[in-house]
Order: sequence, then C-alpha cells, then structure tokens
Amino acid sequence: MQTPSKQPKSSSMTHEEEEEMLHDISKLQDQVQQISLSQKLTEAKIHGVESKIKGVEAKMNCVEANIDDLKIDLKTNLTNFLQEILTNGEMVVKDTHDFNKI
Repeated sequence: MQTPSKQPKSSSMTHEEEEEMLHDISKLQDQVQQISLSQKLTEAKIHGVESKIKGVEAKMNCVEANIDDLKIDLKTNLTNFLQEILTNGEMVVKDTHDFNKI
C-alpha cells in the first residue's frame, strides 16, 4: 500500500511576503496598544482635571458664602455704628467742640 505524500498547500505569497505581512501586523498591534495606553492616560488626566475643577468650584462656593456673611456683618456693624452715633450725637458734637478749644 502506498501512503499518500503530504503536498504543501499552494500559496500565492512567498515566504518573504508572509514574513513582511507578519511584521506589519506586529507593528500595527504595537501601534494599537500604544494608542490604547495613550487614550487611558488621557482619560486619567481628564478625570484629574475634572476633579480639580470640582474642588475649585467648591472653594468658590465657600468664598461666595463668606463674602455674603461679610456683607451681612458689615451691614449690621454699620447699622449699629450709625445708630450709636445718632443716639450719642450730642456727646460727639460736645467732644468735638471741646477738642477744638484745646
């Protein structure tokens, strides 16, 4: 009995062309991996920037609240001061007059 011999498949590519194609595929895989890593790094940076923006917004809200509190305190203090001046007006005029005599 005769054993059938294995005959190589006929290929339209030469060995060199096949190696070149495998090399090109490998280069493309590396490029895809680099792009993927770059994209992940960019996303991480964006997330960091977004976090910083949220922190700045929170600080701005705090500053605005402090400014509002200062406005209220200033208005209250000014009102109290003006009421005190009006209530003690005679003393202020008298003290000023005495000071001018000196």
